[in-house]
Amino acid sequence: MRKLFTTLAVLFAATFFVSSTYAEDVIKIGVQAPITGSYANEGQGIDKAVRLLVEQKNAEGGLLGKKIEVYTCDDEGTAQAAAICGRELVNKGVIAVIGSYTSTCAQAAQKIYYNAGVLQTSDGTADALTENSYWTFFRNSNPNSAEAVYTADWMVNKKKYDRIAVITDYSTFAQGLGNAVVEETKKLGGNIIYTGKIKANSQNYTPILTKIKSLNPDVIYFSGYYSDGGLLRAQQKQLGINADFIGGDANDNPDFVKLAGSAAEGAYIINVPTPELLPYDVAKKFLASYKEKYNEMPPSIWTVLNADGLRAIMHAIEETKSLDTKTIANYLVEMEPYPGLSGPLAWDEDGERVGSSYLTYRINENGNYDVVSK
Repeated sequence: MRKLFTTLAVLFAATFFVSSTYAEDVIKIGVQAPITGSYANEGQGIDKAVRLLVEQKNAEGGLLGKKIEVYTCDDEGTAQAAAICGRELVNKGVIAVIGSYTSTCAQAAQKIYYNAGVLQTSDGTADALTENSYWTFFRNSNPNSAEAVYTADWMVNKKKYDRIAVITDYSTFAQGLGNAVVEETKKLGGNIIYTGKIKANSQNYTPILTKIKSLNPDVIYFSGYYSDGGLLRAQQKQLGINADFIGGDANDNPDFVKLAGSAAEGAYIINVPTPELLPYDVAKKFLASYKEKYNEMPPSIWTVLNADGLRAIMHAIEETKSLDTKTIANYLVEMEPYPGLSGPLAWDEDGERVGSSYLTYRINENGNYDVVSK
């Protein structure tokens, strides 16, 4: 009997939460992102993009005649803070959350949103994010596995590297991408001479680089984040390691160049197209609006991808004329590709974005990115 009353109480609470959320005169959208910490400029970019889109939509009359409110929670780039954000945003009554920037933080709050029936869209690329097939989750980027296939092909078949060293950090994202690159490289007959891990934000990477130097690599591949990648590249040059450097997608950030200094020149970065290369009219309009409002361009493509996640959710609400999150989720899976800032938006039943495209960039002497391979 006690169990029955407990179950009924939980169901009543959930029903009351959902009903009261829909009955309000506003629609609440959450942002979970690293507003402070090592990845702050990425988190701030996501928050700015969401607020810009919401401001524009509210100026048009909102959604279903309701104004949109944004609630931002700083997950600091840590799993512990991310879980706190998950509970905080659910308690605020949001129907959808944009974020987080890192796979680790997105995953830390993912089940919280699922249990509450709150939609989540994130640029996190760890394959684990879609393994549970949570109906509430929609990845707005592409998974590590897709990037790994491209990276391995580029290293083995295009650049024909003979001695490949791979470095990851201990994050869910970096380990997943690094391991996938190693696996795909071996499938193509590539020679992996070293795999190792660094502790993120350690600053001094001389020990691991010294070990790699003794192995005489012709390329160092790093799957972690720009805050470490820039320093790795700088210290690689300081140690006189005459090898190419390739950074995975999380190295695509202006701070990579700032941290690496003059050593940034010649480094390669693999990612989907950067914002300024997006050919779509809707993207050009968004970027112009972003620059006009904030007097700067988005820090990276991750800002744009998360903006696309919100745009898709708002589109689904308008088309279904519903705030029921299950109805919205079903529409996102079944809809025809929607014109996104980063290309057509469509998802499969696991919340995986359909379609992918990667480029290789080479950083030039001015710190700008030149496309060298498609």
